[in-house]
Amino acid sequence: MRTSLFDRVLLAAAIALAVLWMLPLAWVFALSLKSNAVLMERTDALLSTPFTLRNYADILANPAVFRWVLNSCVVAGVQTLLVLLLSSLAGYGFARCEFRGKRLVFALVLAGLAVPEPAVVIPLHRFFAELGLHNSYAGLILPRLAAPFGVFLMTQFFKAIPRELEEAALMDNASRWTTFWRVVLPLTLPAQATLGIFSFLAAWNDYLWPLISATRPEMYTLTLGLAATQTNFAQSEGLGFLMAQAVFAALPVLVLYAFFQRHIVAAVAGGKA
Repeated sequence: MRTSLFDRVLLAAAIALAVLWMLPLAWVFALSLKSNAVLMERTDALLSTPFTLRNYADILANPAVFRWVLNSCVVAGVQTLLVLLLSSLAGYGFARCEFRGKRLVFALVLAGLAVPEPAVVIPLHRFFAELGLHNSYAGLILPRLAAPFGVFLMTQFFKAIPRELEEAALMDNASRWTTFWRVVLPLTLPAQATLGIFSFLAAWNDYLWPLISATRPEMYTLTLGLAATQTNFAQSEGLGFLMAQAVFAALPVLVLYAFFQRHIVAAVAGGKA
């Protein structure tokens, strides 16, 4: 089948937009390979020599970085798993179970999407301070487990799954939990991957709550720790080091996205991975 002129133009436009979107990322990566002394003179000669890995070496020279990476991995990983579990259970309940006040409760969950984060920072800070959970993994993870978007996403995905599959399992004497865990949940893998990458990205890049909850350097996440190492003149005298920090912090997210890319595309397209 010959490709129509419209399809070719559309493909060319998509490629052009992709290249345009990638240019800032390439610019950041190129700056990270330049010495700060060179960048103080000019920032336009990105493809010319010399290149250096000194900025990355300076990041790794700080022994606390490895602790910060560990903290970020623990916080983002555990938070993502718990968000997936809670959102899946809540989404299945809203999609398949009938109970009094169901519409009201679902509306309240969706109303959480409209609540700005700064509006709840002070109550959360006082609550976790009274519980003595600041400077702990629990204090960094628990406030982010409420995920209205995740509940909404999983509810809509469960509604799209034919009820006949569950009815067949229930007729074979499978319990509701077995039906959910072995029959229905595996079918939601594209939605799980999409929600997982969004949750991990939000947790990995979170700065406001760790800034409030983690006051000890050993409990810093990577985002907070790298920000703490920046000087007052980082954007002028340490631009290469600043860009290297951005690349270093973004690498785990890029790897995770590349690994789950086909599931995310399938979820957006409404198909199966």
